[in-house]
Amino acid sequence: MKMRKNNSVSGLFLVALGLIFLAGQFVTFDLSESLGLLVVPTLGALFLVWGILTRNSGLMIPGGILSGIGWGAYAIEGPFAIWQGDSEGGVFLIFLGLGFGLITLVTAVFTNKTHWWALIPGSIIAFVGLAVLFGGALLTLLTWVGKLWPLALILLGISLLLNANKNKSEKEKLV
Repeated sequence: MKMRKNNSVSGLFLVALGLIFLAGQFVTFDLSESLGLLVVPTLGALFLVWGILTRNSGLMIPGGILSGIGWGAYAIEGPFAIWQGDSEGGVFLIFLGLGFGLITLVTAVFTNKTHWWALIPGSIIAFVGLAVLFGGALLTLLTWVGKLWPLALILLGISLLLNANKNKSEKEKLV
């Protein structure tokens, strides 16, 4: 029964996607207009709805990413069009980071397995966007993080070595 429902939802999604692309062959969208800018967020929404209806987290991943990209492009051409230059890139990156965060949110609510990993690239991308947008201390911090990130690898390596020695000692005591 569940397989039949998943096939029905998948079939409806593919038909809708095909109709959108078929219409795109005959109707031209001017990307400078709002309607053309909503194509990518609409695709993101379709993937999200498809993933929610089938409870398939694999479909929610492109849905979140496409939504972040689409709404970021819409924001810098629409409501945030007054900001130019680096500020545009900052706004876009914040929306892209939010798209990755959406993956974690949607999988937490609609599936059995939450994709926490998406918060890592989402947070990094959003932080870079904030640093670009506001500059100052955030940009200085981003510069330092860019130079000192190898320290995190060194600390992680030391931690793994200490745990390996600890586990080896515990196993020797058991024998």
